Amino acid sequence: MASVLSYENLVHAVAGAVGSMTAMTVFFPLDTARLRLQGVVNVLLTTPLWVVNTRLKLQGAKFRNEDIVPTNYSGIIDAFHQIIRDEGISALWNGTFPSLLLVFNPAIQFMFYEGLKRQLLKKRMKLSSLDVFVIGAIAKAIATTVTYPMQTVQSILRFGRHRLNPENRTLGSLRNVLYLLHQRVRRFGIMGLYKGLEAKLLQTVLTAALMFLVYEKLTATTFMVMGLKRASKH
Repeated sequence: MASVLSYENLVHAVAGAVGSMTAMTVFFPLDTARLRLQGVVNVLLTTPLWVVNTRLKLQGAKFRNEDIVPTNYSGIIDAFHQIIRDEGISALWNGTFPSLLLVFNPAIQFMFYEGLKRQLLKKRMKLSSLDVFVIGAIAKAIATTVTYPMQTVQSILRFGRHRLNPENRTLGSLRNVLYLLHQRVRRFGIMGLYKGLEAKLLQTVLTAALMFLVYEKLTATTFMVMGLKRASKH
C-alpha cells in the first residue's frame, strides 16, 4: 500500500489528471462541433422522409386558403416520384433551413433547465421529484415557444404546395423563410406564428418533464451504486 501511495505515484497521477484536463479543454470545441454536425447530418438525411410524411398526412384535408395546391399521392413511392417530377429533387429538402435552426431547441431547453436547477439548489440541499418535473416542463415550454415560429414555417415548407401569387410559383425553401414569416404576421398578426402552440406544448412539455425526472433519478441511482457522492450544488 505504501508503494502505491508513494510521492512519485502521486506526481504521476496529478500530471495525468492535468494532462487529461488540458486535452479535454483544448478539444472540447471539436466535440461540440461533432455533436452539432451529427444533428445537421440527421436533418439532411431525414428531411425528405418528413416532407413526404407531412404531405401524406395532409392529403385530402380541406384548406380555406385557395393558394394551397391539393395533392394526390397513392403512397410513399408515388409521393417521391411526383415531387421529383413536378418540383425537382431539391423539393425533398423543403424546410431544411428551419430544421437546422431547430437543432438548437434542445440546447435552449438544457440551458434553461440547468439555470433553473442551479437557482433552486442555492435555496435547498436537494431537489424533489416535483421540483425536477416542474423545471423540466418550464425549460421545454420556453424552448418550444422560442422556436415555434420556425416549426410553423418548417411545416409550411415541407407541405410545399403553397403558391407565390401572382406568379403562381410554388414556394422554395431557404430564401422564403423570411417571406413566410412576414406573410404569416401580415395575415394573422404576431399570434399567427403561434397557431397550434397549445397542442405542441401538451405534446412536448410533459414528455420532456418526465424525461428530466427519469434522468435525475437514474443519475442519482448510478452515483449511489458506484458509491460516489454527488455534489448537491453547482
